[in-house]
This record gives sequence, structure tokens and C-alpha cells, in this order.
Amino acid sequence: MYRYIIEDTRHVLPFNEPASQLTIGTTRLKIHQENLFAEYFKTSEIQLGNTFRTDHDIQRIGAGESIVYRDNLWFDKEFLTAFMEGAKRAKTACRAAIPADDKAYKAYTLPLTRNIESGVDAEGNAIHLVDLWYFPDGYTDKIVPVVVPSLFKEKGYYSVPDFMAQDRGDLTHYLAERAVMSIESWVHIFYASVVFGVFSRGSRFEEHIKQHNFAALKLLWRGIVEQKQVLTTSAVVKVGKGTVIDPSAVINGPTVIGENCFIGPGVVIDNSTLGDNVNIAQGCQIMLSTIADNCFLPFRAALFMTAMMENSIVAQNTCLQMCVIGRNSFVGAGNTFTDFNLIGEYQADGRVTPRSIKATTIDGDLADVGQTALGGAVGHNCRIGSGMIIFPGRMIESDVVLFASPTRRVITRNVTFEESDHVLVESQGVKHIRQYPREEELKQGERTWERW
Repeated sequence: MYRYIIEDTRHVLPFNEPASQLTIGTTRLKIHQENLFAEYFKTSEIQLGNTFRTDHDIQRIGAGESIVYRDNLWFDKEFLTAFMEGAKRAKTACRAAIPADDKAYKAYTLPLTRNIESGVDAEGNAIHLVDLWYFPDGYTDKIVPVVVPSLFKEKGYYSVPDFMAQDRGDLTHYLAERAVMSIESWVHIFYASVVFGVFSRGSRFEEHIKQHNFAALKLLWRGIVEQKQVLTTSAVVKVGKGTVIDPSAVINGPTVIGENCFIGPGVVIDNSTLGDNVNIAQGCQIMLSTIADNCFLPFRAALFMTAMMENSIVAQNTCLQMCVIGRNSFVGAGNTFTDFNLIGEYQADGRVTPRSIKATTIDGDLADVGQTALGGAVGHNCRIGSGMIIFPGRMIESDVVLFASPTRRVITRNVTFEESDHVLVESQGVKHIRQYPREEELKQGERTWERW
């Protein structure tokens, strides 16, 4: 078995980095893909082939069994398994596809996406093709789609007044049994890490317990033996070696905590994933979130449905809801990332419905996300001062420094590197080095070097 990669070099905003280098959950996308293939095919059975730049290059794959994918494509183990089982049954070249009417894919995979093409299956049903192929014996242009539905469950996470949830009363999500997504926006990182990640994991666990009496009895027995509530037992809270947890901390599963972490007194963690060497100080609240390696949350920081990449800090009394924080960034004390448009839209019948939030695509255009609640994004290597208020859907580009001041305390639009406050201190001999230039700036630098 050979594994071929189509390289996507486009930068994802605001990180100024290709999707393959970004962290989804607690693992970089490139490593996540490699781990999935190694687990499914066994390491000894799969070899790395060439790296391609376009879809047309796949015509150059050699003879033998092969799998081809674009390196910005995130998918879980369940999606890969379903696709490969369908491809094996078809006994011909196949390409992964998703139903066009699947509510989970419509809500999360398709918005802001520019890299999925449309088609129809053998029955004439509308589908969307994704960049994942299987060839049993070298390239052929006779490729059939293998449609993988998400098998979603619609579930709410809390009840709110109707004006915030489009007359439904509950903020709900479509939690997928298997999922796929082309990572082209920071919003996709949020969806993959949280909605299709820890949130869907919790849903799958809940459904498994409902459908399997033996698993439910086993979980109950573990609670009796450990003298704990069932969702706090070692069956659903996985803790790595060297991790220290204060006895007063409350941790509900399914939760995974990595190695050499510290969980302080009064911390509450619910259905989340923490990487290695994570320090969570006293009184922090973490719910439906992912925190990558070497992150630090001082006292009373709060994360709700938020993804943090490696080596970042969220300081005390800061609340992040439905946000993505890049690596090596600092978010100061007392910052608030808002996630809801206060002013709704008036309908012809006199009702007021919440306004959907817009976010930036990989092309830099604004597009509707289709969600009434969504936070913001902070890039890599950012330094955000204290006391800021950031409006929903806004981005702070990588390498930006922001000082709170009377003229800039409320962030109402995206902040670019050219608007960074680091220039205010460079005159004093302090240098803030830019580590993540934009794609076009890197290309310009390459052209300059070639001319030189």
C-alpha cells in the first residue's frame, strides 16, 4: 500500500500557515493523518509515495494499491474506516463523498469551504466529493464515489431564550458519528476540534452506553469500586503518567489528560482533551475544549468550546467561548471574546431572529458561517493585553501585539500585522520579531532571493 499526498500550500487565516501545520485538537493535522493511516493499515503495510501539487498529478501514481489525499483534509478514524470498507466492497477506484443533504456536513463542512466539488451518486442524489481517493491497482479514470453519511445526532448543550436560538429554545449541534472537513478557515479548526471532536466523542459515548447494557453495568461497577460518580471514574477520565490532580478538582468524562500535567484546586473540567505538560491553576473552568501541549491557564480562566494550540497562555479572568488560539500566544487578563450579535434581524411577521455571524474564507472574503454564536481567533505568536473586548467572528493575525488603550479597547474588525502595537515600543529598543509572514510575502521573498 502506497500513500500519496497532495500538498496544499495555501495559508489559513489568521495563522499564516498551511493547514497541515495547524493543530486540530491536540495534534498537528499532518501528524493526525499519519497516525490514522498507520493505525488503520498498520505501519509495515503502508509506504509514503510522492507529494503532488494538484489533483491532476495523481495520474502519475504507480502500480499497486494506493491511497491519495489532500493534506488539508481532516477526517476521523470512523470516516476513514467507513470509506475504506465501501471502497473494498466496490473493488474499483473510489473517491470519498458526502451527502449534500446531510445536516451535519451542511452546517459545518460546507460553509467557508472552497475546495469541495459537487456531483451525483449512482442513484442521482446530490453529493459533494472530497479529496480522498483509493486505487486498488494504480491510477484509472474510472472512479466511483463512496458516500459516507455522518449519521449525526442533533443535541443541545443548553437552553436559551428564543431570540438567541431562532425560536427553537435550545442551542443545538449536529454531532457526527464520522466526520470530514477541508481545513480552510479558523472556523473549521473550531468545528473539527470541538463539534466533530470532543463534543461528538461525548455523544458517541452516550449512545454507546444507551445501546449496550453490559457497558453501562461495567461503568456502574467501576463507579462502585472507585467510590465515585460514574462520569468521574478512570473508565472515562484517562490520565497520563506524571500528572498531578488536586483532590478538589472536578473532572467529568469522557476526558483525556496527557502526561506531566498539573490540575489545581477547584478546577472543573468537562468532556475535554488536554495535551502533555499543561498547567491548569486554581478555579479554572474548561468545558468541551481542547488544550494542546505546554499551555498554561492561570487562576479563574475559563474555556467553553475553545481550541488552544501549543505553548499558549490564557491569563486570569479571561473567558473564551467558541474561539481558536494559535501557538506561542498570550491572551492577557480580563479579556472577553463575545460570541453573539446583540442586534437581530426583523422579519416580515414582526419577529426578531438572531443574525448569523460572518467569518473570513481562505480567499480573504467574508461569508456567512450559518451559526448564531461564534467567538474569535488569535493567530500564532500574538501578545494580547488586558481588558480587551473582541466582537464575534473577528481575527487577530499572527505576530500582532495589542495594548489596551482609550482608542483601542473594543476590537470591532479584524486586526492585521500592519495595525500591531509593537511599533509603539520599538523606538525604545524593544524588538518584536515577526515569525509568520503571509503567503504572498514569502513568495515575494523567494523571488527577491532568486533575482539576487
